[in-house]
Amino acid sequence: MKKLYEEWTGRSMNKETFRDLLKLATPIFIYAPIYLYWFILIEKHKFSHYAVIHTVVDDHIPFVEAFIIPYFMWFAYVALTLLFFMVSFDVEDYYKNFFFLATGMTIFLIISTLFPNMHNLRPVTMPRDNVFTHLVQFIYSTDTPTNLWPSIHVYNSIGTMIAVHHSKRFNKIGVIIMDIIGALIILSTLFVKQHSFYDVITAFIMAIIFYIVFYHSSFMESFCVRQEEKVAVRYN
Repeated sequence: MKKLYEEWTGRSMNKETFRDLLKLATPIFIYAPIYLYWFILIEKHKFSHYAVIHTVVDDHIPFVEAFIIPYFMWFAYVALTLLFFMVSFDVEDYYKNFFFLATGMTIFLIISTLFPNMHNLRPVTMPRDNVFTHLVQFIYSTDTPTNLWPSIHVYNSIGTMIAVHHSKRFNKIGVIIMDIIGALIILSTLFVKQHSFYDVITAFIMAIIFYIVFYHSSFMESFCVRQEEKVAVRYN
């Protein structure tokens, strides 16, 4: 296992490697608690007014409970991809992916705090009784239908797909598989009635903006070069 990891990363597994991994993980250690604490606060806080999000398109989207499976897959899909870039010492891919995700998630928190929003899309009663509807009910019971705009499920899925497309680690088959999973996750937000079509579209718009910011800007390129130099890892 050690030899495989060393061949994979091009580094010897020693104290310096673990030190550099800790250095790469520091942004996650700092941001994750801040995000979770802020998110829990706005979820538990009862705002005096919520803007109801709804579009005509939402009325034509059916409830399909089987899509709860890709909806659940989002948690591993986003987190494991970011961790993959970190442990593989793909410094540029890691930092671009991290800042893309963190920026969108922070904007989501700010919007949810200043402009509380909600929707009334969830079915009052489940149309069927099966394992999928039970999973949907579990999500409904743990996640309120508030603070949904823009959809972080969608935004982070797009960010993950972008990162994979830019990575040298994924072959064509790997990219296609990740694209399919990402697309199913995005569709799942609509079919399990967790998000409005408006949430999805605005997430796409935000993703396009930050794709330009983090993947086509000189300041981000310079930052990544400096970080690569600090851990002495660079592709030949």
